[in-house]
Amino acid sequence: VQLQASGGGLVQAGDSLRLSCAASGRTFSNYVIGWFRQAPGKEREFVSGISWSGDADYLADSVKLRFTISRDNSKKTVYLQMNNLKPEDTAVYYCAAVLLRRTNIPRSRSSYDYWGQGTLVTVSS
Repeated sequence: VQLQASGGGLVQAGDSLRLSCAASGRTFSNYVIGWFRQAPGKEREFVSGISWSGDADYLADSVKLRFTISRDNSKKTVYLQMNNLKPEDTAVYYCAAVLLRRTNIPRSRSSYDYWGQGTLVTVSS
């Protein structure tokens, strides 16, 4: 599967953005999709993930009350809705996929086999 992340941009603190992760391939619905981010000088960290069916998801504590994740398998797209953005959310955001038809959602980078190219989110104070 090939992934294309989009939707990043420059916003002010408190604003919202919706990131999209569009996939190619016939079996998109069999994949767990995760979102990671990497801020300058920091390691890539897990932000959110959603199961193959969309019935289960996970959000990191740092974004839990502000971000939501969803997927539309008919459009082969996963969305990350980011509200009340903060300067510390500034990072390159990557989507990733792993073939997994279970509700558990891996949180480690090494668990994912396919990666998109990343989209930059910059939040000014």
